[in-house]
Amino acid sequence: MDEIILGIESSCDDTSAGIALNRQILANVTANQEIHQQFGGVVPELASRAHQQNIVPVVDTALKKAKIKPEQLSAVAFTSGPGLLGSLLVGTSFAKSMALALDIPLIEVNHMQAHILAHFIEKEGMQAPEFPFLCLTVSGGHTQIVLVKSHFDYEIIGQTLDDAAGEAFDKAAKIMSLPYPGGPLIDQYANRGNPERFEFAKPRLPGYDFSFSGLKTSILYFLQDKVKGDPDFVQKNLYDLCASIQTTIVEILFDKVEKAVSDLNIQHIAIAGGVSANSLLRSELEKRKRELGWNIYIPDFEYCTDNGAMIALTGYYKLIHRDFSDMTVTAAARMKL
Repeated sequence: MDEIILGIESSCDDTSAGIALNRQILANVTANQEIHQQFGGVVPELASRAHQQNIVPVVDTALKKAKIKPEQLSAVAFTSGPGLLGSLLVGTSFAKSMALALDIPLIEVNHMQAHILAHFIEKEGMQAPEFPFLCLTVSGGHTQIVLVKSHFDYEIIGQTLDDAAGEAFDKAAKIMSLPYPGGPLIDQYANRGNPERFEFAKPRLPGYDFSFSGLKTSILYFLQDKVKGDPDFVQKNLYDLCASIQTTIVEILFDKVEKAVSDLNIQHIAIAGGVSANSLLRSELEKRKRELGWNIYIPDFEYCTDNGAMIALTGYYKLIHRDFSDMTVTAAARMKL
């Protein structure tokens, strides 16, 4: 029997709705919030207000694009956490109201689980990973190496002890006076620079855990010192700085992934989360496929950043397992995978 799931994502500053027919995505509509650019980062109160404005038209557009009537829906899935509480509450409240009005199941979804399960979207050119596999989840709020044993059996074997890789990109961009979000700009400028021009600090941690606070401090002090001697140093060396910063972050990530692959003898490797859209991260994974024989899984760009499609897909798997929520479910800013 075919199942049609509406997925609602509102964990940060993107309001998104996806419609899944089993594992196929019929629509994936996202409204971005440009208002945060002038503040150099997401302002939680402004984000929640924008979600309230966007959620009805976004869901309506997704239903129309998928050519689905609300009465045809099998269930409503939504992100319950982790994320910004005010933003999550908008999606949670809307999902609960819609499920109640249509008298269909309500399904809460862990945002990070959805990023991992996005690999199981049925689409030409996307191959689902084989279990067990390692998933490097990298975003503005999370950096983890997850051992994925089944659709619902995970073990976090490594994670950041302080800042996330995505935050390191954005903070480095802010130090260089680049507009928010800075991560994609660093990626863009890095393609025109020399990645070996500048050297920055790398953490020396045992095991599979990450740390990016020292790298951010290293970049800050380095640039402060250089700008004292030449106020135009950043502008003159922007491309090389971006290339060097990006290479350092990606090397930190792959040092731990390679260790995990070797120690656990797992050759199936996936990446997920907003930073998985980074061109160097993707190319370095492709390189390891060629040189080390890894079986790699890279999501399409539209499923890297926060999106409703991954919520709908996760909702499908939870639906077939009859894993439903009741109307007492609440949003949670912090939530374990």
